[in-house]
Amino acid sequence: MSILNQVKLNFELEINLPPVMSKPVVILGIESSCDETAAAVSYNDKILANVVATQKIHEAYGGVVPELASRAHQLHIVPVVDQALKQANISKKDIDAVAFTNGPGLMGALLVGASFSKSFALALNVPLIEINHMQAHVLAHFAQKEGTETRVPEFPFLCLTVSGGHTQIIVVKDHFHMEVIGQTQDDAAGEAFDKIGKLLHLPYPAGPVIDKLAESGNPLSYKFPHPHAPGLDFSFSGLKTAVMNFLNKEVQKDSHFIENNINNLCAAVQNTIVTILIKRLEQAVQQTGISQIAIAGGVSANSGLRKALKEQKGWTLFIPPFEYCTDNAAMVAITGYFRYKAGLFNDQNSSPFARFQGL
Repeated sequence: MSILNQVKLNFELEINLPPVMSKPVVILGIESSCDETAAAVSYNDKILANVVATQKIHEAYGGVVPELASRAHQLHIVPVVDQALKQANISKKDIDAVAFTNGPGLMGALLVGASFSKSFALALNVPLIEINHMQAHVLAHFAQKEGTETRVPEFPFLCLTVSGGHTQIIVVKDHFHMEVIGQTQDDAAGEAFDKIGKLLHLPYPAGPVIDKLAESGNPLSYKFPHPHAPGLDFSFSGLKTAVMNFLNKEVQKDSHFIENNINNLCAAVQNTIVTILIKRLEQAVQQTGISQIAIAGGVSANSGLRKALKEQKGWTLFIPPFEYCTDNAAMVAITGYFRYKAGLFNDQNSSPFARFQGL
């Protein structure tokens, strides 16, 4: 007997539900919004498999090249889905619905995932479920790992979503009602890490490298400005410019300035970005009265941000596992599960969208 069939048998024996609710839901999640080709399988709120193929080709260009990303998705998507099904120990006939990222993201990359998902759902004659990438990052907090019990936030809660493309503070009222109360007006926090990393001659993606080098540096060694933005919004473009001007000035005096001070520079940059994020989050807590705080997105893996959040008094903090921080399909599958339960399905006429259109 497969793992899935055994779990289904246990579920049916232990829980007495009405007939319409007696069958657990198996979702295949597909993520292809940028440079990660991912597939996951969820069984209700449990993640049975979460497979990610990272596209290394972009490292040579210092950033994601959209055309190369879409081509790599075409190469990776079938093997990734096949591996996810094998890890979950299920067959295609066990799938109840296919959930896929419909945006925001790179249009060419999204089209690969959308086209595959539509074809796969049509062939299996199962429902198709569109997923908002940013909503999925938030709902990653509700994904449970098989054999473990993960704490989940209660509604309402605040979610600081920080990634390479977005920086937002969101009031999460329930699984489907979310309000963005603050967002970046220009560069996202992750984008700032990568752009400044390029100035420091670090490889792409620079965020994790800066995080590692910052461990051996003094965060107070250099002071960089906090760009102004109204209300609860963010701005990071000015920080990049300030760091660039500072480095140009110092390199003129010492051509080895960056390499001789790389740890301190990384620590100061990270401290500046983290401080900006925490200050805005503190304001959001004061304005909303909500002290349940969650973080999501790739930058939520940053050790400096996690440490600063844990030092806050009076907050109930929720931090997702590292594998659910960066782009992944587990967050797509779990969001698909909630939408399936609510009967929120889509048809074959759905179209991906590149820019953020709200939650």
